[in-house]
Amino acid sequence: MHDKFLKLIKQHSEDLQMYSSTFNIIGYIKLSLIALMGVIIYLMFRNNFALAYSILFISTIVLSVGFWVYHTKLSKKIEYIKGIIAIYKRQISRINGQWVNFKDIGSELIDSHHAYACDLDIVGKKSLFQLLNTTQTWHGRQALANDLLRPTFNKLELEKRQEATQELSRDDEISCKAQYYLSKIGIDPSTPALIDCLKNNTAFCENRVYRALLSYIPVLTFLFIVGIMVFQQSHLYIIGAVIAVFQFMVWVWGASKTQVYLSTLARLPYKLGAYNDVIDLLVKHNFASEKLVLIQAKLKEADFAIKDLGKISDKIKLRYNAVLYFLANTFLLWDYYCAFLLQDWKYKYTHLAEEWFLAVGEFESMLSFSHLPNICDNVSLPSIEEKIRIIEAKDIGHPLLPNERRVNNDFSIGDNILIVSGSNMSGKTTFLRTVGINIILARAGGFVCAKEMRLSVFDVATSMRLADDLNEGVSTFYAELKRIKMIIDMVETEPNIIFLIDEIFRGTNSVDRLAGARSVIAKLDVLNAIGLLSTHDLELCELENFHERIKNYSFCEHYNDSKLSFDYKITELSLDVVQYMG
Repeated sequence: MHDKFLKLIKQHSEDLQMYSSTFNIIGYIKLSLIALMGVIIYLMFRNNFALAYSILFISTIVLSVGFWVYHTKLSKKIEYIKGIIAIYKRQISRINGQWVNFKDIGSELIDSHHAYACDLDIVGKKSLFQLLNTTQTWHGRQALANDLLRPTFNKLELEKRQEATQELSRDDEISCKAQYYLSKIGIDPSTPALIDCLKNNTAFCENRVYRALLSYIPVLTFLFIVGIMVFQQSHLYIIGAVIAVFQFMVWVWGASKTQVYLSTLARLPYKLGAYNDVIDLLVKHNFASEKLVLIQAKLKEADFAIKDLGKISDKIKLRYNAVLYFLANTFLLWDYYCAFLLQDWKYKYTHLAEEWFLAVGEFESMLSFSHLPNICDNVSLPSIEEKIRIIEAKDIGHPLLPNERRVNNDFSIGDNILIVSGSNMSGKTTFLRTVGINIILARAGGFVCAKEMRLSVFDVATSMRLADDLNEGVSTFYAELKRIKMIIDMVETEPNIIFLIDEIFRGTNSVDRLAGARSVIAKLDVLNAIGLLSTHDLELCELENFHERIKNYSFCEHYNDSKLSFDYKITELSLDVVQYMG
């Protein structure tokens, strides 16, 4: 994987060097042409604008324009190649572990009350979000966060997303191009304000007569000005001045209304030209998966609409040139003209507008999930079950661990509660997180870190990474009680919950810990819950005698040359071994 991206970087670096060399040569040629034009101008004056020199001057200008256009195209090409190289370098950072230095960790998404996000490192420092996130727009980032933290997909939807994610994972070209063009848009927190503006179909002016007057008066004014220029009658200048003053007053009278109507688009956070590039790319690409074809169909609707919106936005931006803005409104009622254009656009597209941005966001989220096979060894698309509760995995591993350090395990759970015992540092907690984080990947329609995996559509509830909260007066023990209650409440209302509880009640003494753990396990068993619970207390393993659904597993340590070592392999633990160890 690492070599693949190094090879691509080398190829693009060679192209970059070639284009940069050509770019510099064209720059020198442009300077030479400017100097040549200066000489030709001098010779034209010296020779009374002789025809030969005039023709030579015009030819030099045409040639300069041609080189200027070509120079501009080369500049964009160089910028594009640099962007693609940067994308490949970030992929290498994901492979070699440097992704932990990526700035966007989803800090605002961190919620200690979430059912699993903090315990499974879904968001925050060294999280799944930090590893996978390649989103470049506000909607893309929101879509990825929702897919990780609030997945709601059923079996059919998951299979469609898997098909799309797999297609994207195999197409480096579309992946890199899309990321580059999307990076030109950027994540802007004011994006929702724009969407609200586009969704709001309130008319600027519903009175047709009033609109006709505001639309045609500038046309008549323009024709009158032409007449003044043609006939040059002094009294016409006076009439023209009166008309200009009248239109100025009309503009001032409606200025507050037009400002409000156009304000959001005037401060447009989106670089609509960049959206056009992304849409053109996705619309023209030959997608095969149903999900991507559906997104493509939505964006085809957006193609002309976004371009038209961009043109309107460009017209509104005339306000940034004070002189032209004043003249345009005085003689052409420019703000009214822009407001009517936006009103017509909204009548036509407002009911579709949000869907386009959501479609781009959904594409970005699936694109983020599609990167896992390119940065992580031993990945696959899981098989989704609907009628049974099961997890079966071969060589399941933790995707946030480096490839060379990851230890994989075979694992299965049906209608059971698994008690996982073992000493400190043996791998219990990491294994619980391994199961949980792969379920979250599967629930989003992404790849999992396993050679094979088969599972039901589960929701996850965890109690693992707990701490006291002095501000709320909450001890670690009480915080854990609240989490356990949350898990039980979720299990009571939703049968497809898998719980992951690490070192249950470790914040209290051994007698109370055992009594509390037995009570919780018995309650979860009665509720027909499934999940994993880790513990140091081998006494809990004896519950297998009294509860048919409980099974014991363990992580073991070994002594080599008087040194403690771990293989991080989970094994089923027989009751005889438990009694012997006890």
